[in-house]
Amino acid sequence: MLLKGKNIFIVEDNAQNRVIYQTVLMTQGATLEFDRWGRQAEMHLQCFKHFDLIILDLMLPGGITGYDVFKRIRELPGFENVPVVAISAADPSAAIKETRENGFSGFIAKPIDMILLPEQLARIIEGEQVWYGGEHFVTA
Repeated sequence: MLLKGKNIFIVEDNAQNRVIYQTVLMTQGATLEFDRWGRQAEMHLQCFKHFDLIILDLMLPGGITGYDVFKRIRELPGFENVPVVAISAADPSAAIKETRENGFSGFIAKPIDMILLPEQLARIIEGEQVWYGGEHFVTA
């Protein structure tokens, strides 16, 4: 199990994607906590003792973005160095550049590849950066 004992916090508004995360990541041993809208992310993070990874959707409802949530997370004491990965349907050609510039640990394009995802997240938890635009996207 690639993610055994790992605590992962996920900001994702889409119910289908939350089910995919639960199915794939929990079978790999991860414990998950969710925030659907990104508005309560700081409160949820501070209520729990430790997270090994934070996953952010970039496109959230209500005028908030994953970039907004990322900035607020980085201001929380103790969360300055927790790896954060964007998993989004945003255009990889723009999103990879922007997430890198903002200090994310990686970008993974949707639709989620259920085979690759656990290994990609394990690599990010171990300190590696992962920039995946999908099987048909080639980074320069």
